Amino acid sequence: MATSILERTELQEAKRCPVHPKVESYIDGVLTGRVVACKYVRQAVERHLRDLETGKDRGLWFDPKAATVAIRFIEMLQHSKGEWAGKPFELDPHQAFIIWCIFGWKKSDGTRRFNVAFISEARKNGKSTLGAGVGLKLTIADNEPGAEVYSAATKRDQAKIVHNEAKNMVKKSPCLASLVETLRDVLYVHSTESMYRPLGADADTTDGLNVHGAIIDEVHAHKTRALWDVLETSTGSRRNPLLFCITTAGDAGETESIYAELKAWTAKVLGCVLEDDSWFGIIYTLDEGDDWTDERNWIKANPNLGVSVKLDDLRRLAKKAMATPAAQANFRRKRLNQETESSTPWISVDAGSPWDKCNVGRFYGPAGLLPEAIEKFRNRPCWVGGDLSSIDDLTALAFAFPDDTGIDLLCLAWCPRENAIGRTRDKRVPYLAWAESGYIQLTEGNSVDYDAIRHAFRKARDEWQWDIRELAFDPANARYLLTKLREEDGFLDNQIVEHGQTTGFMNDPIGAMEKLILDAKLRHGGNPVLRWCVSNCVIYQDTGGRRRFDKKNRREKIDLAVAAAMAIGRAASASMDNRSYFESHSIEFI
Repeated sequence: MATSILERTELQEAKRCPVHPKVESYIDGVLTGRVVACKYVRQAVERHLRDLETGKDRGLWFDPKAATVAIRFIEMLQHSKGEWAGKPFELDPHQAFIIWCIFGWKKSDGTRRFNVAFISEARKNGKSTLGAGVGLKLTIADNEPGAEVYSAATKRDQAKIVHNEAKNMVKKSPCLASLVETLRDVLYVHSTESMYRPLGADADTTDGLNVHGAIIDEVHAHKTRALWDVLETSTGSRRNPLLFCITTAGDAGETESIYAELKAWTAKVLGCVLEDDSWFGIIYTLDEGDDWTDERNWIKANPNLGVSVKLDDLRRLAKKAMATPAAQANFRRKRLNQETESSTPWISVDAGSPWDKCNVGRFYGPAGLLPEAIEKFRNRPCWVGGDLSSIDDLTALAFAFPDDTGIDLLCLAWCPRENAIGRTRDKRVPYLAWAESGYIQLTEGNSVDYDAIRHAFRKARDEWQWDIRELAFDPANARYLLTKLREEDGFLDNQIVEHGQTTGFMNDPIGAMEKLILDAKLRHGGNPVLRWCVSNCVIYQDTGGRRRFDKKNRREKIDLAVAAAMAIGRAASASMDNRSYFESHSIEFI
């Protein structure tokens, strides 16, 4: 059956066409500048041409028939998602070049030259789809009896992204469906006893593998080299193994990661610093010194621009990235494939910034909240976020009052007097001046007075008659307070929400707060303590792109910013008339 598949990929065309027209056009375009490309892409093309001239001296030769068969096999597959669902997988010229090189180059004994392929490009450029096609080629049409092929990632669910695409490709091809049996998560070829399955680093065991091929997804997300080492060492008994690595850029600060190692090795091979004939690599990114805001450079990281990558989408994201440092890092790493630090500044509070333009409302005076501010919000629904310090930090409450035009945000803060004196003296942070102006309430002693927090809640509910819908707290430091609020202060269980400060909890609230700031729909009244906390916020982003506030690289406090995001996030998710309050008032998440 494997032979029939090879025949169906039109072996005769390989004999008629020693150089594939897509590949020939791409090589010519890169060399002449017609195809805008970064130095790594030019180096990969130049390496291929150089090896055509000199490779025989090292026992290398190029097999255009095998390369063409590989391209034709992948192009007989069909897309299963989006606007291309049901259409043939027509390789983009840059993808055809990758497949041409990987499957065309041979050693003197006829086995495959390249055993590792490292492909780095921005999101949405078809890496996963290409990986699925390569996985099927290795499983079905690579002349390898008993082939074991894996889609591998840090988590099995991530590994299934590429593998599920391969499954769908099989289902849409009557020829492949007759050859390949789908057994839940395993694709099995009876004629060769070969199989293709997902594999996560979180598996109970990865012992006993005999890998012919592995599609290793999102290498930048691998925090250790454990899975890589298992896969690499398990290929020893195979004649034609291939580790096909696909990834976007990683964190510039993680210099010891497996991503950093593979990327650095690729750069050295392409730059002729090191010679490794078993290693294929190509990196699509901006060149050093390129202006990332110039859309003419974007194609360097997005070779599929205009096909799977939409220019309007990049423009929209770039506009946001130009306004907020955190969005900039996300855009540059994911959509321009540039390495960035995982912790980046969140948002500017400088004069004229979007934050400064939200200085609307007069809420505070020397005695704290002004009477007119208290009265303004009588009987208004509000959602509260609280960030409780463990011993001697700032403790913050934020009250979010939505209306038809946005959010009014009132923040209350407490600090032990001794700590405020010390920080004013040692850190030159004006805690005492803020206390005199009513922005911070000082409590006696050197530890947090949670009874003062309880008193504020009772006063807001009973005396000021604010309509408190929810109180959201991170339970880590709030167990005692939450118990007292329930058992002694009369707050109901459905009013009290446990709200962690991990990326899973904080991603949407940060996006909602960010959107309000950029649209000038957040009215914060110029609270200087809140402004200071916001200026101290950096963004940590996990491998799934979810965000939280971080201060690990900063010595100052972010408590009021955390409380504010929690309050806004709860208001955003609250159900009113079967819709979120934000939906009913045209306030959107980012």
